[in-house]
Amino acid sequence: MFLFLTVLQAIVAAMLVGIILMQKSEGGGLGVGGSPSGMMSARGAGDLLTRTTATLAVLFVSLSITLAVLAAAEGKVESIDQSLQRDTSAPVSAPANEVPLVGDDPLAAAAAAAGESPAPAANSDGNIPLDQ
Repeated sequence: MFLFLTVLQAIVAAMLVGIILMQKSEGGGLGVGGSPSGMMSARGAGDLLTRTTATLAVLFVSLSITLAVLAAAEGKVESIDQSLQRDTSAPVSAPANEVPLVGDDPLAAAAAAAGESPAPAANSDGNIPLDQ
């Protein structure tokens, strides 16, 4: 239901923008000629567009309120967890004696075990020198 109303809201919004853009800024409407008594005369088009704009605006606001009420009802929490207990257990890790260290770097040990050359040692300031 919520998705249907959201799609309907988007369609109404697009129609509202289109109807508003079709109107003249001085209120003349489409400005389409024709017989003065016909529906699509300048005055008839202006009246039709004004009524359509008002109808779509009321529909847009109504859908907005309905969607807000539905969204508030879906997100309603039935009970609030008032406990302050948190999981403070330490993460499980491998024992330190299982990972051989090469220069205090477990990744270098894994690379050495795979047959690759170890990574260059860092300088005293923590930067790794670039090989040129």
